[in-house]
Amino acid sequence: MCVSRCLRCVGVSLVPMAIVCMLSNILLLLPELKIHFLLEAHVTREATWATGLWGSGFMVLFGARSFVQSSKTRGCCAFRSQMLCQVMYSFVCLLAAGFCCLVSATGLSQGPLCLYNTTSGSSWGVPLQPLPDRHAGYLYNRTLWSGVCLEPRGVVQWNVVLFCVMGGTSVLQAVLCGANVLNSLLGLILGRGFCHNKQHCAGSQGWAGLGHGQEEDSGISGSSFAAAVL
Repeated sequence: MCVSRCLRCVGVSLVPMAIVCMLSNILLLLPELKIHFLLEAHVTREATWATGLWGSGFMVLFGARSFVQSSKTRGCCAFRSQMLCQVMYSFVCLLAAGFCCLVSATGLSQGPLCLYNTTSGSSWGVPLQPLPDRHAGYLYNRTLWSGVCLEPRGVVQWNVVLFCVMGGTSVLQAVLCGANVLNSLLGLILGRGFCHNKQHCAGSQGWAGLGHGQEEDSGISGSSFAAAVL
């Protein structure tokens, strides 16, 4: 019962997180909520990899659905075979969420693709990426956020917020999937109702002790009655 409850809780918790990652990645592909930047390939490279869609999105949603369905499995052998599958599903979801987190961190540190002024005129590029001979990175210098990129407007703040949301949510997904790997291994080894079995054994011992005590009390009362008659 403990394993099934944990499977269901993890599966239900992963669904809103996957939706958040998918929405964040879609918004990253649409700066200023305009599609022409995407059609002209003027979108940050890490956003076009769409790890929030296929990684922390659809793959995690598929795993969450499998977790919830497996929590309803009956029978010892069927449950153990499902736990073996859940170990693999959880590990795949863990890798997908971890990769999405890594891509989000990379996109956050490199800065957005935008139109900026150069010595030869305006050009598209990544002007805020950290370079040894320039600055340590735009994240530590907020004055660069509004004075470098010309188009899309507000793209620096847009990328910072969305990459942070997607990366943070992916971290939570990876933690839950890692915990579910251990939970599924526990179910594979100990079975579905190991917590229930412990409680049942403890209850049986309690009832047995109570019955033994009642028998002893009955024996003492019978002995006292016999002595009184004699």
